[in-house]
Formats: sequence, C-alpha cells, structure tokens
Amino acid sequence: MVFFRKKKDMPNGLWISCDWCKNLVYRKTVEESFLVCPECDYHFRIFSRDRLKLLLDEDSFEEYWPDMKPTNPLNFFDRMSYPERVAADQLKSGLKEAAIVGKGKVNGTDIMIGITDPGFIMGSMGSVVGEKIARITEKAMEQKSPLVIISGSGGGARMQEGIFSLMQMAKTSAAIARFQKAGGLYISVLTDPSLGGVMASFASLADITIAEPKALIGFAGPRVIQETIKRTLPGNFQRAEFLLEHGFLDMIVHRKNMKHEISRLIQYLHVN
Repeated sequence: MVFFRKKKDMPNGLWISCDWCKNLVYRKTVEESFLVCPECDYHFRIFSRDRLKLLLDEDSFEEYWPDMKPTNPLNFFDRMSYPERVAADQLKSGLKEAAIVGKGKVNGTDIMIGITDPGFIMGSMGSVVGEKIARITEKAMEQKSPLVIISGSGGGARMQEGIFSLMQMAKTSAAIARFQKAGGLYISVLTDPSLGGVMASFASLADITIAEPKALIGFAGPRVIQETIKRTLPGNFQRAEFLLEHGFLDMIVHRKNMKHEISRLIQYLHVN
C-alpha cells in the first residue's frame, strides 16, 4: 500500500525527513510502520482513503454521497475564485471535498464512518462537509449503528462560504445531540491537525474521544494564542499528551492499535 503522495517538501527517494524529530528515516520502514516515525513515534499525516484502509475491514467501505460538491454562494474571490480553488484542490487531492463518509465494518461490526482530510483546503468545514457529517450521523441513528468520525482539519470554517460555513457548526452539533439522545455511540478520533470549527463542534462532542500521539488539537493554533495573550506557552501546548493530562481526551492510541481499540470500545459500549 502506497501512502505518501508527492509533495514539494517530501523527497521522492528512499529517505524521508520527519516533521517532528527532523531525522532522516527510511521510507520503507515508515510505510511498514503505519506511517509512524521509527525514531520518535511521530504519526505522519495520512491521506483519508489510506486511513480508511487501516481502520476498516478489507473491501467493506461503501461511500455515501461521493459526488456532493460545494457551490459558490458568495461569489468569493481572493487570489482566485472559489470554484477555481475547489477545482485545484480536487485535482491535487483526488477528492471532491474535504470529507468522506460512508458505511464500513470494523472486525465484522457495521459502523458509520466519516473522515476529514487536510489535503483538501486544509480540511476546512464548508457546507458540504457539514452536510455530509450531519447526514452520516442521521444514517447512524436510523440504522442504530456506532458512529466513528476521524478529524484531520486545520482550516477552521471555510472563509469562502462565510456564514454558510459557520452554520455547519450548529448543524453538525445538533445532529450529534439527536443521535446521542437516541442512545447512539459516537467515537471521535483526533489526528494531526484537529483545529478550528471542526474541533469547536462535532469533533469534541463524542462519548469517547481518542487522539493519535503528538496530534495538534485545539481551536486557534498556538502561535495565534501566544500572540493574543502575550505569554509563552508550554512546549507541548495543544498536543495530545497535554490535553490528555488536562482531561480533554479519554485516551491516546497508537495508529497501529487504533482499529483494535475502536473495535474493543464498540463491543463494550454499543447497545443494539
């Protein structure tokens, strides 16, 4: 399975520079270790479809609403028009939007699953992302299935959609609340990065909140916070380990153990 896509800052040879420890590590070793640095245990960012292959049983994923695409309600234009930016990220990432949702199996158990991808406009939440998350939550409620959402969003609410983007925070939060009131089990998996409107809404509302090691998690990034409050922040501020220590997470799970841990939690907590 080939995980790495070509990036300007990613060498195409046998060695990879780790973003965390800055060591050069052997590409094949990293790929065989679930895209984890063998020197410091840093979890590289993974393309969403590759992550689904790691979490779900083989050939069990059925994608829902794959052709849903954003419109341009504000006729937004900065360096390029919004439709041009969407088209550029679709070409770069191979995705129609920043969220993939659908049905799959984890060790034989049916689940509803959603995942956001930082490779598409930094995983920012626009109207399509919000609609997909709300719909997959409603599907989980209809079919009485556990819901697992993996967040990898560093872009916050998508500015090109303005208030329409901000409305998705309320919409997804309301859908999650209805699902939980009906007795549904929701597991949120936070990866690097999990920030902005996603973290301020559905990503932080789960019954069980899991993070990958060293994941950056929060609302605003640490640089913005430090500039705002004019104070030096702890070295591991907003990293998964800091949040676990301060009660914002239930557990940190290594990527190689994630499927087993999600399966275990579902077996313990899901009531049919």
